[in-house]
Amino acid sequence: MSHAIEASVRVRPHLGWREGPVIPIVGIGASAGALDSILEFLIAVPPASGMAFIIIQHLDPLRKCMLPELLQRVTAMPVCQISDHMAVEADRVYVIPPNSDLNLVHNALYLLPVMEARGPRHPIDTFFSALALERGRLAAGIVLSGMGSDGTAGLRAIRDGGGITLAQAPESARFDPMPRSAIDAGVVDVTALPHDMPARLASIWAVSLQMPPMALHERPPALQELLELLQTHSGNNFNDYKMNTVMRRIDRRMKLRQTATMDQYVAFMRENPGETDLLFKELLIGVTSFFRDPRMWEHLKAVTLPDLIHAHPDGAVFKAWVPACSTGEEAYSLAIVFDEVLEALQPAAKYSLQIFATDLDPDAIDRARLGVFARQIEESVSAERLGQYFIEDGHGFRIRKDLRNSIIFAQQNVISDPPFTKLDILSCRNLLIYFNHKLQEHLIPLFHYALKRDGVLLLGSADTPGNFTELFAPAPGSGRIYQRLDAAVHRVSHYFPTKVASVVIPMLNEARTVSMTGNLQSLVEHVLLKKHSPAAVLLNKEGDILYIHGRTGAFLEPAAGKANWNIHAMARDGLRYHLAELLEKAAGSGKQEALRGLMLKDGSARALLVDITAEKLPDGDPAEGMLLTFRSMPAPTGQRRRSGTPSPHLVELEQQLTQARMEIQAVRDEMQTSREELKSSNEELQSTNEELQSTNEELTTSKEEMQSLNEELYTVNAELQSKVDDLSMANSDMKNLLNSTDIAVIYLDNSLHIRRFTTQATQIYKLIASDVNRPLGDIVTDLIYPELEDDARSVLRTLAFCEKQITTRDGRWFMVRIRPYRTVANVIEGLVATFVNITELKSLEAQLRGPGELPEPVEASGEAK
Repeated sequence: MSHAIEASVRVRPHLGWREGPVIPIVGIGASAGALDSILEFLIAVPPASGMAFIIIQHLDPLRKCMLPELLQRVTAMPVCQISDHMAVEADRVYVIPPNSDLNLVHNALYLLPVMEARGPRHPIDTFFSALALERGRLAAGIVLSGMGSDGTAGLRAIRDGGGITLAQAPESARFDPMPRSAIDAGVVDVTALPHDMPARLASIWAVSLQMPPMALHERPPALQELLELLQTHSGNNFNDYKMNTVMRRIDRRMKLRQTATMDQYVAFMRENPGETDLLFKELLIGVTSFFRDPRMWEHLKAVTLPDLIHAHPDGAVFKAWVPACSTGEEAYSLAIVFDEVLEALQPAAKYSLQIFATDLDPDAIDRARLGVFARQIEESVSAERLGQYFIEDGHGFRIRKDLRNSIIFAQQNVISDPPFTKLDILSCRNLLIYFNHKLQEHLIPLFHYALKRDGVLLLGSADTPGNFTELFAPAPGSGRIYQRLDAAVHRVSHYFPTKVASVVIPMLNEARTVSMTGNLQSLVEHVLLKKHSPAAVLLNKEGDILYIHGRTGAFLEPAAGKANWNIHAMARDGLRYHLAELLEKAAGSGKQEALRGLMLKDGSARALLVDITAEKLPDGDPAEGMLLTFRSMPAPTGQRRRSGTPSPHLVELEQQLTQARMEIQAVRDEMQTSREELKSSNEELQSTNEELQSTNEELTTSKEEMQSLNEELYTVNAELQSKVDDLSMANSDMKNLLNSTDIAVIYLDNSLHIRRFTTQATQIYKLIASDVNRPLGDIVTDLIYPELEDDARSVLRTLAFCEKQITTRDGRWFMVRIRPYRTVANVIEGLVATFVNITELKSLEAQLRGPGELPEPVEASGEAK
């Protein structure tokens, strides 16, 4: 709320907040099982609260909404169903009509037509987001009982706008998925029972709106102490954040803690260390979504990434960094787009993208690692991408495993921690807007340092490199994609914390102070070792090479295929079999063993005589391995290899080798056959999997429809139950009314069958409960009135009422009236016969007439009105 508005409003004495053109608005989101919660909430709201209440409930679009009538019974505030362009007034309750979405602009409610959508609608999120924009700190969002996660994203918008967010305690909700989703997402300020919420809102707003407005350009004396407490507790310095953002967040926490001044709030933080954690999380604004700014992502997919791949025709492993990744949507979006580019280009070489995603908030990193997202992502992720890159579960969508494995999530402070380097892509979107100019001038050169030459920097729609036009150039038509440029070292070092200018270069006179004796000794020892020491390798127990000394290329060569540093794989053919025997012998004896005069041809086809020694290192040595040394000399012309005459052992080994090769070939043939069979089976399974996936999608759609229908039916059932209760109460009232009049009444249908009767009628007719639906003529009566049925049929025929005075066998007199039974729709559906006891009246009449005179029966008839 602006200062001008705050200055123009008046104070409400009963709640302590202000009354004027801007009123607090409470949005209430509800679904299945929430009727009782709404009633409980409204009962606790005082009639003159100063707030307006707008109820958004999932309603059956095909039925008339009875919710306003039900709510009006429990509150003195006017309750009405919303119509288009309706103005919002204080102390009123507004109910959304069925099959509509709702917007709020300039204090007026606008009904939006419901568009066809792939998934479930989210009317609560839609209205809460509009409420956050319209009211800011004078907005409150409440999520009550219901299925699904509608309301979570809306509460986040209200919270980010400075408003208050509440959720029903899950244990008190009939269906807890909606409030639990909001609580788990960390967007709820207050969790309470519905009847406690009005008082909590009143107390929070009463304190917050009496607080003097904070000047965002000034720093109160207590602010520095608060920032120091934050830095001591979390290790993060917020001094270079934009103070207006920081002050708004602090103001929100002060409002929730009902502290009127920052000094009181700082004192509260000292006494309650947990509040420091909450404020720290409040300052970490985790606003993110999939594929924000579609124009940028389309350019990245169509131009930037293909150019990056074409620049490396032999394949490459690209590296990307996403600082301030929040819950991971930005990093996963990048992984999806890169995979789509590879799928479209189908390059012959192999390419991969390793993404490092970091954030200051450990809770956000934990959620990002899970790779599970709510159904709201259907609004930003296309159906094709959802089907290809996500796996649907009961509550939302899980990212595909191979994409998840391509991203490494870690907690990091981009301001103070060392950056990742040699990057091809750096995506820092909508982070710089929260930092002041000084910190931005620190980070842009840092990003330049982290990127490779011609690397790509992705910024948010409101971010720019600022004055560093010589470090980054914008890609044409890309939105916010920048290409790294080469820049002078002094230009970058002027801003980068590890400045090149700060590196101490040794002066010439410093080198002269080094001891000449030490230099000569080292030089001599180095020359001697290089010229006269044999080539050698150090092995561990498994034969892996740990260290190489000298030139060993004549004796060792890398094995084809995957890199293998084992001596048995790298030894040349003339040495391989002898090495295994020599190493085994040296390991067993513990002494130096040697093989001399082995003939070997090096890469130039020259014959060499090779001496090999193997010696086990002392047990105390950390390597605990074997040292092999090689000495060679050209073989004399005509000299035969020592082992030229094959030994029996060598012949046996060659035979075993031949047999092993034959067995390997047979195994290869069998594997090829099995591979073809498995390929065929895999194709069949793939086809079956596609069919099952299609069936699963249909079942999921049916499940969502059934769930939506169940919620609507639950609401309708609650409304009908309320109507039944009303009808039962009206029936009881009518029964008591008839009984209190002491008039016998019998209701007949068009066939003169009994439909209902009062208790007094049993004194005239011998009626019991089971006589309902029996003909009236079958019932024994005390009345001397044989013409009753004829008169009744006459009334049905003529619609003229009939009235007669009839006596009974025991001397009682009754005024019998027969009238048509008219429904509300003015349809004749039977008769109503009433019997009024006039015995006392007849006795008085007889006394007046004198003895011996009998009263004459009285008949009357007329048109029934």
